[in-house]
Amino acid sequence: MLVLETKPMDELIEQTLNFNSLLIVGCNGCTSVMQVSGGRQAETVKNLLETVFKLKGKTVKLYALGLERQCCNRLVRNALTPYIENYEGVLSLACGSGVQTVASVFEDKPVMAGCNTKFIGSHDRERSIHLEFCKACGDCLLNETGGICPVTRCAKGLLNGPCGGFSDGKCEASQWKRDCAWVLIFNRLKKFNKLDSFIKFRPPRDYRVTQTPREILEGEAFV
Repeated sequence: MLVLETKPMDELIEQTLNFNSLLIVGCNGCTSVMQVSGGRQAETVKNLLETVFKLKGKTVKLYALGLERQCCNRLVRNALTPYIENYEGVLSLACGSGVQTVASVFEDKPVMAGCNTKFIGSHDRERSIHLEFCKACGDCLLNETGGICPVTRCAKGLLNGPCGGFSDGKCEASQWKRDCAWVLIFNRLKKFNKLDSFIKFRPPRDYRVTQTPREILEGEAFV
């Protein structure tokens, strides 16, 4: 899932203050788990902006709704076309991809981002925390590292074992608070008798596979 955080209220006010009407669009896709970007959160942002605008003596026409996903141009077009002409601009609470999808579908409307996209993560419900697990590097090593990504979970992105700074299984970059990714990888591979993968030499990453912007044609993703 993509992990988001709502932009500071001062920034949202600054971005929307000059509009007389605004469509606030939440995303009920993967980001809604964060409870910052869904339809209900769009309604909350609408109520907050209404209050702020009233205090400033300004009347703004606001409407909030949630979409199934904002990263699909067809869904965006079908869902927002009935509303879009009635509003001067759009405030999207989706990830960066969703914001840009809305902007590409409705080129004549200003589209603003209501959230900051942080990372691709996993939700640890027991600890009430979202953890970064993937950088979408385009060349996945998980089959060699026991399902633990060194590119993301090692603070230095090391590919051939830990640095000399770890202590008691903890990473120096976190002041020895977080687990060292390579210690986790070692223990995981040892558990499944695959330590041969641990000592395998991995050459420097080929950054050509991460050169942006990337694209994949439908049908090409499955070989």
